[in-house]
Amino acid sequence: MAGHIQDRWFKTETDTDGKAVKVKTDRHGKGMRYRARYISPDGAEKSQSFSDGQKRLAEKWLTTIASDMARGQYIDPRASRISFKAYAEKWLKDHSIDLSSQIVVEQRLRLHAFPLIGSRPLSSFRPEHIRGLVSALEKNPAVSGAYARNIYGDVRAVLSAAVDDGLLPRNPCSARSIRPPAAERRRVVPWLPSQVRAVRAALPERYRAMVDMGAGCGLRQGEIVGLAEDALNFESGTLHVVRQVKLINGKAVFAPPKCNKERDVPLPESVAEAIRAHMDAYKPVEITLPWRKPDGPKVTARLLFTNSADGVVWRSNFNIQEWKPALAAAGLIAEADEDGKYAPAREHGMHALRHFYASVLLDAGESVKAVSQYLGHSDPGLTLRVYAHLMPSSHPRTQRALDAALYDTA
Repeated sequence: MAGHIQDRWFKTETDTDGKAVKVKTDRHGKGMRYRARYISPDGAEKSQSFSDGQKRLAEKWLTTIASDMARGQYIDPRASRISFKAYAEKWLKDHSIDLSSQIVVEQRLRLHAFPLIGSRPLSSFRPEHIRGLVSALEKNPAVSGAYARNIYGDVRAVLSAAVDDGLLPRNPCSARSIRPPAAERRRVVPWLPSQVRAVRAALPERYRAMVDMGAGCGLRQGEIVGLAEDALNFESGTLHVVRQVKLINGKAVFAPPKCNKERDVPLPESVAEAIRAHMDAYKPVEITLPWRKPDGPKVTARLLFTNSADGVVWRSNFNIQEWKPALAAAGLIAEADEDGKYAPAREHGMHALRHFYASVLLDAGESVKAVSQYLGHSDPGLTLRVYAHLMPSSHPRTQRALDAALYDTA
């Protein structure tokens, strides 16, 4: 047994005959009687108090501590009493992710995880608590399957960090009985070329070339908004994607592309002509924004796309005031209601232009690896999961090969 147990109601003294006898202390009959003490792996003394009649429980507690130390699974009892919310907030503060991602994760935890498990001490987590969290998320009509999986992923990441910090012996999310929230994976249905052209024609002239950049080069909306004059190389037919515009707490900043993946994308001649015409009509504007975060160092770039006041194109304003009316004019969504509001149309956001771009390349026989590189995906596996159903079928080629191998009479 590790450590020892102190009886605070009695102490040992030597009587006049030199014998050791037990005598009552000033604390006799008051408060907890026993204090179990041991030295933790970091050299600090730890203790736990037990009431009268619980000496065996104190001994059992010390035995468990010794067993955990021997297995390398020791958890500091005091440290593990920290609540999930308190630890998650500290984890977010110290976590090395970009500020915009940190804000998104904090919002998901604050709105959906903290109300359910925020007050629970880390040491008390069991798989049943994670099953309860998953069940609550799946029953919430305001939380989609994909969003629920993101919340679950955030919780799992926090608990994994707690394991690494020695506050949990194991992550309850790793239990075999835990099933992450189910998420429906909708198949991408790419626009037709006629729909791309219709949306382009319905946009104000100063924004039409943005469609060319999305459908012809596969750029994300933030990358289009952050596209600068120095990104174009008309001679080599190459577009250098090196920055995007992001909104962090309502403030625009320049930032690297998603996943910090700068990339070179082929610049089709038709897109190059559209960009030249756009630059003739709307000269690039020098815009200065902070880099990565609102208080970051200032960076200046000559942006190709700006609003009518020669400022940054604000995504929310553009989507509501320009993009959705163009979608309605193209027949992709219904017209606005009496209050001038359009119904949600997530599948028809500017990201639909990237889907169109990918579908054209895959249909033309371009490799998944190349398409993944041009799109700036984290790996080709992501590209394959999203767009595999758009790849040309190999059935006819397989049939011909087998017919030739099995029935070739030559």
